[in-house]
Amino acid sequence: MSSLLFDGTAGRDDPLTGPRVTVLGEFATTGDRRLLSRFTERHPSAAAYAGFGDFHLYRLTVRRAHLVAGFGRIEAIAGEALLFPASPALAGAEDEILRHMAAEHADAINLYANRLLGLPGSDWRLTGIDPEGIDLRRGGRVERLDFETPVSDASAARVALVRLANLARQRP
Repeated sequence: MSSLLFDGTAGRDDPLTGPRVTVLGEFATTGDRRLLSRFTERHPSAAAYAGFGDFHLYRLTVRRAHLVAGFGRIEAIAGEALLFPASPALAGAEDEILRHMAAEHADAINLYANRLLGLPGSDWRLTGIDPEGIDLRRGGRVERLDFETPVSDASAARVALVRLANLARQRP
């Protein structure tokens, strides 16, 4: 059994009043090429050593979580309640969506960063898409932009990306 702690107590006078969750499960190595591609898109410098024999990606199979949402607010959460259902159709289309956006809609990607996230720069890249949103990168900075509603396939992702672009164009 392994665990990861996510701590949301930064900046509080009394950290015991802040939220934190411990996710428990089992780690195992994975040889999934799609996940390796996704990882190196988000962390380009990793491509230089991703082929080394001692480089491995790990996947956590989530079993449960322990949430402390502040003093006296403690909950046990089943693993399946933590995770968004897998979307094989979207995962299978991710590479094509990223290529298409880079080749045809770099302006929209910059609008997402500039107008929706309030971030400077004109060379933002889309590095990932999943049912809940997109990952953006510029140099060493990585940012997340959530969709209004989850998507499950390329067609729904297109609708969400167009909606975000239209929303960004409406903002000064």
